[in-house]
Amino acid sequence: MKKLYSIICFAILFSTITSGQFSRQAQDSIRQLTQKDYKDMCDLIGIKATRPGPSGTPTAPNAANTDEAKATQYTSLPDPLILNNGKKVKSAKVWWGKRRPEIKEYFDREIYGRVPASVPKVTWEVVSVTNDTVGKIPVVTKKLSGHVDNSLCHSINVNIDLTFATPASAKGPVPVIMEFGFVFPAGARPAAAPANRPQATAPRPQMPAGPTWQQQVLEAGWGYAIIAPGSIQADNGAGLRSGIIGLVNKGGPRKPDDWGSLRAWAWGADKAMDYFETDKAVDAKKVGIEGLSRYGKAAIVTMAYDERFAIGFIGSSGAGGTKLYRRIFGEQVENLAGSGEYHWFAGNFIKYAADPLTQNDLPVDSHELVAMCAPRPVFISSGSPTNGDAWVDGKGMFLAGAYASPVYELLGKKGMGTTEMPAIEAGLMDGDVAFRQHSGGHTTGPNWPFFIQFAKRYLDK
Repeated sequence: MKKLYSIICFAILFSTITSGQFSRQAQDSIRQLTQKDYKDMCDLIGIKATRPGPSGTPTAPNAANTDEAKATQYTSLPDPLILNNGKKVKSAKVWWGKRRPEIKEYFDREIYGRVPASVPKVTWEVVSVTNDTVGKIPVVTKKLSGHVDNSLCHSINVNIDLTFATPASAKGPVPVIMEFGFVFPAGARPAAAPANRPQATAPRPQMPAGPTWQQQVLEAGWGYAIIAPGSIQADNGAGLRSGIIGLVNKGGPRKPDDWGSLRAWAWGADKAMDYFETDKAVDAKKVGIEGLSRYGKAAIVTMAYDERFAIGFIGSSGAGGTKLYRRIFGEQVENLAGSGEYHWFAGNFIKYAADPLTQNDLPVDSHELVAMCAPRPVFISSGSPTNGDAWVDGKGMFLAGAYASPVYELLGKKGMGTTEMPAIEAGLMDGDVAFRQHSGGHTTGPNWPFFIQFAKRYLDK
C-alpha cells in the first residue's frame, strides 16, 4: 500500500509539471485513496456527514453567494487583542508572551495542524550553477535539491526543488522574493494559474503584457526564487501517505491535529530559508514570500509561522488564506473541509463543516493569521469579482487586513486606517498592511509593480 501511494503521488507531480494527462486508472486510484483517507479521518473525529459547499459556477442552483447584502450573517469576530481570560492586551510584551501563542495554538489544533517534533533534517545540494539572461539582465541561477533524511521510512523520498537567481552584477548579498510555483526556463511566461474552482463563463484574462515578475524583481536589484510545493507534499488526500507528511508518519494516517499540505508547504519554505541563511549571495534578513490562490494560502501561512520572512505578497488566497471564514461570500468552510481540499488542513478542521458546528464556532479567524505576521509588512492582492475572482472574496481578504491592523498599531506600525474597502485599482498602500484589488482575474500579475514599490520601502533600506 505504501508503494502504491508513492507511485500515485509521483504521477500527480509529474503530470502537474508537464501539463500532461495521466491514465484514467491512476486518476481513479487517486480518487479512491483520497475518499478512503477522508472517510477514515471523519470516522476518527466522529463525523458521519458534512454539509455540501456551494458551487463556484455562477449559474449552478447552489451557486456561492456573491451578494454583499447576504455576506455578513455573522456579525462578531474574535478579537486578536483579547486574551482567553477576557483581559485586554495593552503591551507588546503581553502580545508576544501570551496572546500570540494562544492564537497560534488554535491555528495549530483546529485549522492548519501541528508540525511534528520528529521532522527529519534537510540537506541542501547545489545541483547546478549557470549564467543566464532574464530579459536583458545577466543573472546567476542556482538549482538546488533539499534531500530529506528518510531513515524513518526508506520507501518514501522527499527532495525539495528550489531554483533562485540573483543579478550577476550584484556586489554583495541581495534581497530575494520567493514564490510557491513551478520552474520555467529563464524569462519564460507561464499561463495564469488556475482558480480553485470554476468562477466565470467568460475566458480567464491573459497575463498582462510587459516584463515577467522575475524580470521586475531583478530590475529592482533583487533576486527571485521558486520553490515547487509538489516536491514537498502532494496536493490531494491520497498523497497524505507520502511526501513529508507521509514520511514522518512512516506511510501511515494522520492524527486529527497533524499538519496538512498548507503547513507542509510552509515547512518547505522554512527549509529554503535555512539554506538562504548560508548563501552569501542572499540577504537572508530580506527574503519575501509570494503565492497565488492555494499557494497564496501557503504564503500567508509561511509568513505567519516563520518570523524570518521579511515581507509577504499574498495573491487571491481566499478561504483558508486571508479571507474571513465568517463571510458568507464565495468559497466556504464546507468547500475547504470536503474531500477535494481537506488535505490542506488538519483533520480537526472538518468538524466545522458538520452540524452542529459552523464557521462561527472557529476559535480564530483569518484576520488573526494576518496579525501573526505583525509587525512585518504584508501586501494582500485580489482580482476583480466580475472578471473571474469572486470565489476568493476580495472584500473578505481586505477586512482581514483591516481587522489585523490594531495588532500592527500595538507594535508601533501603521495599519490600514479604515474598514471601508477601496475601489478597484485604488488600493491602500500607505500602511504596513496593504491591499489592492486590480481589474484582472485570478492572477497577481497586475499587482506586481505595486507590490515592488511597496516592498522597496522595506527591502531597499
